[in-house]
Amino acid sequence: MCLAVRSYKVQENKMKQYQDYYFKKAKQENYPARSVYKLQEINNKFKILKTGQKVLDLGAAPGSWTLFCSKKIGPRGQLVAIDLKPIEIALPKWVVTFQGDVFDPDPEITAYLEQVAPFDLVLSDMAPKTTGVKFADQARSYELAQEAFFVAQKWLKKGGHFVVKIFTGPDVSSLQQELRQVFQQVKQFKPKSSRQESKETFLVGLRKK
Repeated sequence: MCLAVRSYKVQENKMKQYQDYYFKKAKQENYPARSVYKLQEINNKFKILKTGQKVLDLGAAPGSWTLFCSKKIGPRGQLVAIDLKPIEIALPKWVVTFQGDVFDPDPEITAYLEQVAPFDLVLSDMAPKTTGVKFADQARSYELAQEAFFVAQKWLKKGGHFVVKIFTGPDVSSLQQELRQVFQQVKQFKPKSSRQESKETFLVGLRKK
């Protein structure tokens, strides 16, 4: 085996071990997915979660972000989690889940959001079903991120924060510019717990104007 191939194999094995670490850690800590550590890193960096907050979690299934947030905000907080898929994990009583489309919500979801709003934090870990066509996937990710941004503008309180996932590409800078019109600061962040081959990155809008 040539040196270049051997070096690639070593790097590949190290990365598999690294990714297995987060998978195993999630299982040990009773989270349904490894994605929880992305939010943990975001929170460690930007301090967006506090006790007693109201949080809206978009695209919440299977529920790792929801469970992590519920622990951070505690029983004095309120959390609304929405996804097209059911969220089937056990959650504390201060969390309410809905199976539905937050971009075209039924009257029950809208009524509840109006009751709880305004929110301190809106989260979106949504991603499109990928096609393997790079530009198509990026475009759809941008559309989802934009829709989440519209929701955040509607339901966030002044001074509130927004976290949204988007696939890397030319649309990231466009979305950053849009967020800068609404938030005092906008940061781009890729967690270490993201898979190396993943094209995802996160935009963090801090302190809604």
